[in-house]
Amino acid sequence: MNTNQLSNQKEIFGHPVGLYVLFFVEMWERFSYYGMRAILTLFLAAPLIMGDPQSGYGWSNAETLSFYGTYTMFVYLTSIPGGWIADRYLGQKRAVMLGGAFLCVGHGILAIDAQWAFFTGLVLIVIGVGFLKPNISTMVGGLYEQGDARRDKGFYVFYLGINLGAFLGALVVGFVAAKFGWHYGFGLAGIGMAIGQLVYMFGLKYLVGVGDFLGKKDEASKELLNKPLTSIEKDRMLVLFLSFLIIIVFWGAFEQAGGLMSLYTEQKTNRILSFSLPLIGNEIPAAVFQSINAFFIIIFATIVGNFWYKWALKGKESSSIFKMAIGLIIMGFGFVFMSIATTEVQMSGEEVIQKSAMIWLVLAYLFHTIGELCASPVSLSFITKLAPVKYASFMMGAYFAATGLGNKVAGAVGGLSEGAGEFKVFTSIFIFCVLFGVLILALLKPLKRLTHGAEDVVIPTH
Repeated sequence: MNTNQLSNQKEIFGHPVGLYVLFFVEMWERFSYYGMRAILTLFLAAPLIMGDPQSGYGWSNAETLSFYGTYTMFVYLTSIPGGWIADRYLGQKRAVMLGGAFLCVGHGILAIDAQWAFFTGLVLIVIGVGFLKPNISTMVGGLYEQGDARRDKGFYVFYLGINLGAFLGALVVGFVAAKFGWHYGFGLAGIGMAIGQLVYMFGLKYLVGVGDFLGKKDEASKELLNKPLTSIEKDRMLVLFLSFLIIIVFWGAFEQAGGLMSLYTEQKTNRILSFSLPLIGNEIPAAVFQSINAFFIIIFATIVGNFWYKWALKGKESSSIFKMAIGLIIMGFGFVFMSIATTEVQMSGEEVIQKSAMIWLVLAYLFHTIGELCASPVSLSFITKLAPVKYASFMMGAYFAATGLGNKVAGAVGGLSEGAGEFKVFTSIFIFCVLFGVLILALLKPLKRLTHGAEDVVIPTH
């Protein structure tokens, strides 16, 4: 979108209307994805951990976590070809439309109670996320001019949509799966994706000039695509790739939520309440706990976003890499509570005779949430600031690929719990995250020099 189009956008609450269109599209896409994710590992291990021989595949914890890590890795790795195809052939807008179509079909097929349908649906979801995820995030950055101080706040609003969908998905799909069956849960996730696709189609009128394919526009655009990178652009690409190491470590720890922490919740957390809830009863389904993170994000997203915004206006250190390092350290401290939880568990052979309290799980998710809010939204904004225009979607895809590698690391690390035990795994994650975060802070100045002022903001005068 050119400067005139950007300045003439219709706004709501100080942001372009297009932001809220993308907000609701991503909300429903995340409803479907996180709803499915909340029950995926539980479904694979269902006969073992829920005592139901008629459902699930009966995989061991190690098999389940390995598959979960591999699957979620591929979900995000496909963001690289998805971003590259958008940059070279489709544009971000059409790529998001295509990705949404794949996701609708994939989630719909998961509702069929057959093994071929299960794996076919997962493959289509992998392809769909690859097209949608990097390109919709790049479109958010395209709504703002370079140096616009609102850009980071815009990504916090967008991130709120992600987690509103994640909260509702894990809560509602987890409940439906527990009460009516796994494939009803998978089917409900598909309905959510279909709603998101409809929102996108009707909201395209607010995205004029955003995410269009540059190659077919004019000679200037073609020249931009063929022009070699400058030394400054190369430095910025370098610091982006270095920042992806932080992303791999962060999500390698954080994604224990969908793997090891999910299985731990089912097997070793006391989920019995002293009172009965409507529809649920007095035992909370394990999948529902994955909505806690998203619930906290809904509460704290704008608070954390405004904090960093005001922090930057005061002239204090507020670079994206600084925030990412702080977020990694805070998230790491969340695993201290999981370590404490494991000390309450008592075993008799393979049988659990005393489980840990729910409060430790809630506190862990709270710290994970604050850490995520410091690191994840700004990392998305960081890419849109530094990536050369012709590689915008590709670099966003590379970011999500790093997230995917983090997911694979999460599965591998979580699988170690069968031999080393949960206490050693949770404690080791805490120590490593804190030490790695401190190392990044020590290297902050040389890393910032590589950005060549790309994060400098225009301070508003009113």
